[in-house]
Amino acid sequence: MKKIVLVVFYFFTAASPVFPQAPLSLEGIYRDNAFTQKRFGPIRWMKDSESYSSIEKNPRLDGDDIVRYEAVSGDRSVLISAEELIPAGATEPLEVADYQWSEDNSKVLLFTNTRKVWRYHTRGDYWVLDRDQKQLTQLGVGLPSSSLMFAKFSPDASKIAYVSEHNLFVETLVSKKITQLTEDGGENIINGTFDWVYEEELGCRDGFRWSPDGEKIAYWHSDTQDIGTFYLINNIDSIYSQPIPLPYPKVGERLSSVKIGVISAEGGATKWFAIPGDPQNNYLARMDFIPDSQEVLIQQLNRPQNKNTVWIGDTRTMELTEILEENEETFLDIHDNLIWMDDQQFFTWTSERDGWRHLYKVSRNGTSMTLLTQGAFDVERVSHIDPEGGYVYYIASPENFTQRYLYRSPIHETGKAERITPVGIPGQHAYQLSGNSQFAIHTYHNAVTPPTISLIELPGHKELRVLEDNGALKEKYDALGLRPKEFVKIDIGEVTFDAFMIKPVDFDPSKKYPLIIYVYGEPAGSTVQDGWMNGDLWHQYLAQKGYIVMSIDNRGTKTPRGREWRKSIYGQIGILASKDQYAAAQKILSTYDFIDASRVGIWGWSGGGQMTLNCLFRYPELYKTGIAVSFVSDQRLYDATYQERYMGLLEDNPSGYFEGSPINHAEKLEGNLLVMHGTADDNVHYQSFEMLADRLIQHNKLFSMMVYPMRAHGINERENTSLHLRRTMEKFWMENLTPGGR
Repeated sequence: MKKIVLVVFYFFTAASPVFPQAPLSLEGIYRDNAFTQKRFGPIRWMKDSESYSSIEKNPRLDGDDIVRYEAVSGDRSVLISAEELIPAGATEPLEVADYQWSEDNSKVLLFTNTRKVWRYHTRGDYWVLDRDQKQLTQLGVGLPSSSLMFAKFSPDASKIAYVSEHNLFVETLVSKKITQLTEDGGENIINGTFDWVYEEELGCRDGFRWSPDGEKIAYWHSDTQDIGTFYLINNIDSIYSQPIPLPYPKVGERLSSVKIGVISAEGGATKWFAIPGDPQNNYLARMDFIPDSQEVLIQQLNRPQNKNTVWIGDTRTMELTEILEENEETFLDIHDNLIWMDDQQFFTWTSERDGWRHLYKVSRNGTSMTLLTQGAFDVERVSHIDPEGGYVYYIASPENFTQRYLYRSPIHETGKAERITPVGIPGQHAYQLSGNSQFAIHTYHNAVTPPTISLIELPGHKELRVLEDNGALKEKYDALGLRPKEFVKIDIGEVTFDAFMIKPVDFDPSKKYPLIIYVYGEPAGSTVQDGWMNGDLWHQYLAQKGYIVMSIDNRGTKTPRGREWRKSIYGQIGILASKDQYAAAQKILSTYDFIDASRVGIWGWSGGGQMTLNCLFRYPELYKTGIAVSFVSDQRLYDATYQERYMGLLEDNPSGYFEGSPINHAEKLEGNLLVMHGTADDNVHYQSFEMLADRLIQHNKLFSMMVYPMRAHGINERENTSLHLRRTMEKFWMENLTPGGR
C-alpha cells in the first residue's frame, strides 16, 4: 500500500515532474543508443505532385516495401512489395538504401549493398525494377561487386549511366548491353566522379550529366598525378603495417588537373571544352545541361575562390561563351540554387553583392540581374523554386539567428518576403515541397523537441497528418529531468554574440561552478542553434556532473547574419575567433557571478579543436583546461581548397597562416591539455597531432594524449570507440577541472 501511495504522490504532486527523473549515462548514449530518433523515408514526391513514396518495412519479410501515400486522403498503397525485390535464385529481398524514380514513375532504380567512399556511402550495387514488366534486373553484371556509383536514368529511362572504378558506363535496359565510355580511369585518372578535396570542400560527388535528349553525356575528368600523396598507416589489421595512399592537395601545393568533356552515349571519342586558365589552379565547381538544349552551364572558380566565371558551352561546336562573373574581395561560396525558367531565357543565381545572401534572376546572356528575395536578411537555403506557381520558397530567420523559418518571394514581379511558417513554433523548420508547391513534408525540432515530421498543405501551413512525432524519444528525454538550454546574448561592445548555457539540475545560484566552453568558431559551422542536436546529451551529462556548459558563435561562423559577419574572418582564421571567444568569456565571467573564474575549460572538435588550442595557448590566464579533438595544428597541413578559401593564398598571407596556427604558440601552454586523434583521419591528418606533440615536447610542456588507431575524423569506427572516447574526456575533466558548486 505504501508503494502505491508513493507512486501516485510522485506523479501527481504539482511540484513534481511529469516523469520520474532517470539517470543519464554515457553507456545509454554511446553504447546502447537509447536516444536514437526515428526517421521517415526517404520520401520522393511522385510526378503528379498529389502523392509521395517512401520506404517501409514489410510486415512479413525482412525487407522493404516502397509505398505510396495520397497527400489529401492519406490512402496508402504498396507500389513495390518486398517480394518483388527478391532477385532470381535468392531467398531474401534487397535491402534498399536509396531509390530513384524514372521521369514517368514506371521504373525505379534501387541502391543497395553500399560502401563508404570517404564520408558517404556512394558505392554499391544498383538494380532496376520495371513496374510494368515486373522485372528486377541487376546493373553492371560482370563488373566488380559494389563498385557502381551514381547510377542515373537517361531522360527516356531506356538506359542507365554509372561509374565503376573511375570509368563511365552506359547500360541499355532492354538488351542489357553495357558500353564502356572511358578506358583511362584508374590510379591517377578519375572519370565521372571526383578526388577527395572536390568531394569534401566543393560538395562534388556525382560527376556526369545526361543531355536532355539522352544522346550525350558530359562529365568531369580529373588527373591527380601531380597531387602530393599523403599516407595513412594501418598498424592493427596485419602483422605488417599497410600504407594507404591518399592524393591530398595541401595548402600551396598542386591541385588535380580537371577538365570537362562530352561523349556520345553510344561510345566514341570525347570532345573537351578548352576552358581558359590553368586547370591545376582553377576549380570547375559546377556543370549541368541547360534544359531542352545542347548547351551546358559551367562555373569556374579561381584558386583563391574570389572569382566565379560562368560559361555556356555548346556541346556540338565546343564553343564557350562567358555570361557572368561574380567577384568578391574575400571569398565566394558555391550554391546549388540554379533553376532555369521562362523557356530557359533566365536562371536563378545566389549572390551576396548587396550585403546579404539573396536569390537573383539572371538573363541567359548575363546582361540583366533582378533581385528576387528582397530584405535585410540572408536566404539560408532555398527549399523550392516554382516558376509555374511564381514563387521561390526559402529558409530564413531575420529576427533570430538561432532559428529557421520558411518564407516565399515572387519570381515574376517585385514583392516583399512572405513568412509561411506560423509564429508560435520557435526552432528549426525544414521543408520538402511537392513539384506544384501545394504540399510539403515538414520537419520541425528545437533544443528540447526531437524532430516531428508531418505533411502540410501550403501556403496556409495546414497540417494534414503527422508522419513521425518521435513521441517515445520525447518522453524518454523529458524523463531525464534536465534543465533545457538557455539561449543568451553576449555583448562585448563591438558586437553581440549568440550563446547557449546548460546548468546542472541541482543548480544553486549562490554557489560558483566551473565553466566548460564548447567551441567551433570556423566558417563551416555553428554551435548555437535552437535545434535538437540529439538532445546535446554529452553536454547535458557534463552539466549533471557539476559544470556550467556554454557555447558562443563568434564572428565568421555559419549563421545568417549577413556578408560582413561571415567575411570578417577572412585571412585570420584562428586569430579573430580566439579573440572573440576570449572577450565573450570575460563578459560571461563579469555577468554571471555563479561562474568560477578560476575553473574555466574549453573543448572542440576539428576546427573547434584548433580553436581550443589557440585559446588555451594565447590566453593561459583564463583557460585552465582544454580538450582538442581531431584538430589542425598548422594550417599549412590542411587541404588547399578549404584553407585557401578563408585565408587566401599562402604567398599572399604568410603571417596570417603563421599567427593563426596554434602550433606556433605552443610554448605558451600553462594549463591542462588533452589532445585526441584518429590515425586514419583522412580529413585532418594524424600528422597534425604528431607535429603538435613534437613541438610541445621541444618546449618541455606536459600534456595528455589519446590516440585511436584506424579511426577517422569522427572517431566512431570499430567496437566501443564512442563510449571509450567520452569516458576518456570525462575522466580528464573530472581530474583537471574540479566539478561542482562551491
